[in-house]
Amino acid sequence: MTLFDQTSAHGPVRTCIGCRQRAAKSELLRVTSGVDEHSREVVQPDPAGTAPGRGAHLHPTTACYDLAVRRKAFGRALKLGHGPPSDAVREYVATVTVHPSSRNRSSSS
Repeated sequence: MTLFDQTSAHGPVRTCIGCRQRAAKSELLRVTSGVDEHSREVVQPDPAGTAPGRGAHLHPTTACYDLAVRRKAFGRALKLGHGPPSDAVREYVATVTVHPSSRNRSSSS
């Protein structure tokens, strides 16, 4: 079975910028760069996945969020010059409930 066969049956697969595990796109939170009220570039959650521009994906858990912040993955993935995301991403992740069983699925063949 090829990688294409694995992804076509379950939909698109993306890599979490926090834990670096691959997961179905539908299980991850998309984040994009945007502009805040002071015209500064910030990282914002895009739960609908419809915002234009470059995006990165993250498991909506505080553990993956903390790993991404520690690794400075937001700025690198979105090709931004700054480090941590806006408070909006942290607040969004804190309010989302993820069932542990949905994140621990094995993707081995």
